[in-house]
Amino acid sequence: MEQPEAGRSRVPGGYFGRALVVDVGDGSTRVLPLPERVLRDHLGGVGLGTWLLTELGPPGVDPLSPEAPLAFVFSPLVGTPLTTSAKFAVLAKSPLTGLLTDALASSHFALSGKLTGHDALVLVGRAVRPSVLSIHGSEVTLSSAGAEWGSSAAAAEAAVRRRLGGGWQVASIGPAGERGVAYATISHDGRHAGRGGLGAVMGSKNLKAVAVHATTKVAPADPAGVLAAAKDLRARSLGSATAKYRELGTMANVLAFNALSTLPTRNFQEAVFEGAPQLGAQELAQARGVTRSSCASCSIGCEHLYRDKGGRKVRMEHQNVSALGPMCGVSDPDAVLAASARCDELGIDTISAGGTIAWAMECVERGLLDVPWLRFGDGAAVLRALDEIGSGVGIGPLLARGSRAAAGVVGQGSLELAAQVKGLELPGYEPRTMQAMALGMAVNARGADHNRSGAYEADLSGDLDRLAGGVEHVRGAIESEDRAAVMDSMILCSFLRKVFDDPFAQWAQLLSLVTGWDLDAGELRATAQRIVLAKRAYNLREGWQPEDDWLPERFLSSTLTVGSGRTAALTAERLRDMVSGYYAARGLGADGRPERTVVP
Repeated sequence: MEQPEAGRSRVPGGYFGRALVVDVGDGSTRVLPLPERVLRDHLGGVGLGTWLLTELGPPGVDPLSPEAPLAFVFSPLVGTPLTTSAKFAVLAKSPLTGLLTDALASSHFALSGKLTGHDALVLVGRAVRPSVLSIHGSEVTLSSAGAEWGSSAAAAEAAVRRRLGGGWQVASIGPAGERGVAYATISHDGRHAGRGGLGAVMGSKNLKAVAVHATTKVAPADPAGVLAAAKDLRARSLGSATAKYRELGTMANVLAFNALSTLPTRNFQEAVFEGAPQLGAQELAQARGVTRSSCASCSIGCEHLYRDKGGRKVRMEHQNVSALGPMCGVSDPDAVLAASARCDELGIDTISAGGTIAWAMECVERGLLDVPWLRFGDGAAVLRALDEIGSGVGIGPLLARGSRAAAGVVGQGSLELAAQVKGLELPGYEPRTMQAMALGMAVNARGADHNRSGAYEADLSGDLDRLAGGVEHVRGAIESEDRAAVMDSMILCSFLRKVFDDPFAQWAQLLSLVTGWDLDAGELRATAQRIVLAKRAYNLREGWQPEDDWLPERFLSSTLTVGSGRTAALTAERLRDMVSGYYAARGLGADGRPERTVVP
């Protein structure tokens, strides 16, 4: 591990104790020291990124302005042999929500980015022309993006690597990020920092790609202890807790959710899709030939690749299928595979793309939009809509805004049809039949989300009635949010969560081995709560209002009939009681604002 210079405070194991801030307008840089207290209080990843945005982002900044920071943030575990630790977080103020957004991606970019000698890379400014930013240790270079501007992220990544030579890792945007699509992504190695429009923020800085090259090393405080823990964690990662992900991937959820009446269908008008069997993992595995793949430094191997009609391998998971299939009423697996591949080529979030297209389809169905070709069940229409979003023609500019902003243009009550929270489209979970998840999506800082608030686990645990939200659902939502705050800051893959039987204590032990800190479960729980409240504090600064912690009217005024013959209803009164219970448990006031100042 790097030794501290004379006069400098001790740098914990796994850290460099500094962030590199780059102004891409002129290529200038500065080093931001990260004191040990900041690192211990926020860990890395999403937690540290929230602190950086709070410190470096001007209050009220336009997300697409040069002054708005875009942060790539690593963690103390990156570079260790701990399985699934090769991940990085990307954070910015979202052009889709106007609030905090963060996303995680797994790849070798995390390893090389951290080993430039920094715990985070923060980009500000706007390049004078479409550019590629290269970071080699403390050496920073801006070069022309040239012919890569306009290409897919994958093509740009390959071209930049050829140009720069061996050892470089590249994160890039597709045409959607260049055009400012509000839910554009940042990609590396076919994986995506997907939600909230991070690609649009990068595109607004005239950056096509960020390339990083490792130049140094960083060691854990207890190398032998980390190695032993890594062997143990790897063995547990191959057990029954992750079997579903290895065998069928997250697409195993398609048929399971359909059976539970919780598969969003035709813009949440229904929760059971008659075409689900054609899209299930079992059917696709037999019909399309599936292979498995893994992220960098991962022993689970949850990725499942399917071949489309042209023979291309397409990475598929539950959220892709849910958003581009049942949500749009499409049951043709070839159409869903093609739509998912098109999203990757353009560089857009599949959940927001599918949700916005489904909103528009219902608007057409109700006579609110005059786009006769955009109909539920038409896979070709989904592809056409995606192409128009990416090219900026036809209905594309409207849909590129996301469903909430597009509804503001269309009016006529169309906002009631937009399945979103804080502007972020709902993932593939039906709130009326998963009421802990309903609360989790309503109050989460990022908006409607399944990764930062995985309260669906409480709904599916069998320990509570998922159709009747109450106190237990509040506890489940808070516990899932706290766990995610730690895992997303350490950073470890969320698919490992069930291999830990005493999570906070075991995570504290892993962090202690890496950093040299004497951590325990109590301190780590306090850290989780600090990170959750720091996100809320950032959003408060940027204009959050109490009505933002809510669900669209559709979910509170209409019912569903579920397979057991029961009626699923989520009333406004029930949701309000759960939100109030969440506020009380978090130590917030009745209006959702902290009763004392939150220090990020």
